[in-house]
Amino acid sequence: MDSKLGLIQQSFNTRYSQWVREALDEFPDNFTITDPSISGHPIVFASRGFLKMSGYSQEEVIGQNGKIFQGPKTNRRTVMEIREAIREERGIQVNLLNYRKDGAPFWMLFHMSPVFGKEDGRVIHFVAVQVPITRNQRGNGGVSLSEDGSGLNEIVFGSCRKEVGSDSLLELGRVLSLDSSSKVLDIEETCEASDYEKRRAAAAFNNILSVLTHYSDLTGRLVCGKRCSVPVAGYISSSLNISLGRIKQSFVLIDPHLPETPIVYASDAFLKLTVM
Repeated sequence: MDSKLGLIQQSFNTRYSQWVREALDEFPDNFTITDPSISGHPIVFASRGFLKMSGYSQEEVIGQNGKIFQGPKTNRRTVMEIREAIREERGIQVNLLNYRKDGAPFWMLFHMSPVFGKEDGRVIHFVAVQVPITRNQRGNGGVSLSEDGSGLNEIVFGSCRKEVGSDSLLELGRVLSLDSSSKVLDIEETCEASDYEKRRAAAAFNNILSVLTHYSDLTGRLVCGKRCSVPVAGYISSSLNISLGRIKQSFVLIDPHLPETPIVYASDAFLKLTVM
C-alpha cells in the first residue's frame, strides 16, 4: 500500500509545481483528479467542495476510485459508459446517481475529460467535475432555477430522508430551504441536468485545466486538454493499465523496442515485493 501511496504522490509532484494543490483548493467546484497509469485508477486529488458534497475526508478518498460512491441504484449502464470513455481516452458527460458517505443518494452531472502530456501524447490524468442536479420548476411543482443559477434551488435527492439535515444539503449546493411540502423525485426516475449545469461543469473543467497547464509549464512537463502528439513507444493506454491492474500476480512488462529494454509497467504485487 505504501508503494501505491508513493505513486499517488508522484502523480502530482513530478508533473506540476508544488503550489498546484493550493491553487486547485481555491476553486469552489466539486471535482476529482484520477491517474489511469496507477493500478485501480485511483483518485490523486479531491477538491474541498467534493469532500463536502460526498461527506468523506481526504484520507478516505485519496487512493480510492469511483466505486466507493456508487450504490444499489447507481445505473450500471451509465457506469459502463464512463468506463468506455476511459478506455477510449475521451471526455463524457452523463447524469449519475451517487451516494454520500451517510448513504443518502443524490443526482449529479458527471463531466469527465482527459488531460494529456504535451511531449508524449499520453493521458496523464482524468478530471471529473460533479455538479449536483437541481430541480427546475416543472408545471405543477418543483423549485424555479434562473438562468444564472440565482434564486431558490433544490438538490434532487433520491429517497431524500428526514434525517438528512439542512447542513448537509447546504454543503451540496445552493439550497436555501427544504421543508416537508417539498416534492422529491423517486430515485427510479432519471434526472436530467439543465443547460446551465452543463455549462457550469464545462467552465469548471476549463478553469481546472488552466491551472494544471500553468503549473505543469513551471516544471517543463506541459499538459493540455487535447492530444498534441502521437504517444511514444512504450506507451500503455489507460484501458490496458486498468485491465492489468486487476491481475493479482507479480509481474512486469518491458519494451524491447526502447533503449536498454526498460520496464514500462509493474504490477502492485511486484511493487510490494520490491518495497524496502
